[in-house]
Amino acid sequence: QVQLVESGGGLVQPGGSLRLSCAVSGNIFSIFAMGWHRQAPGKQRELVASITSGGKTSYADSVKGRFTISRDNTKNTLYLQMNSLKPEDTAVYYCNDITGRFASWGQGTQVTVSS
Repeated sequence: QVQLVESGGGLVQPGGSLRLSCAVSGNIFSIFAMGWHRQAPGKQRELVASITSGGKTSYADSVKGRFTISRDNTKNTLYLQMNSLKPEDTAVYYCNDITGRFASWGQGTQVTVSS
């Protein structure tokens, strides 16, 4: 029954910003450590940011200092603020828990960074 719906992606220029949102159904969201994963064509899906149920965050080196993950447990929503975007950030971004097993993968949201 749990569903993940990502939104907020789009086409932006290098150096631009986007904020991604992930709406999670149900009322069990708050107990899971959640993360944002991304997958570019021809590449494996990678975890780029995570946040524990207690709010501790972690980031892949490739996005550290530029991305900020947050969560609003009252709204069952996960966010990813992306600043100083680079072309190499281009990918489909997905939310899930850090193992990718919280729920079936959603549609993801496409982020394209290009001039």
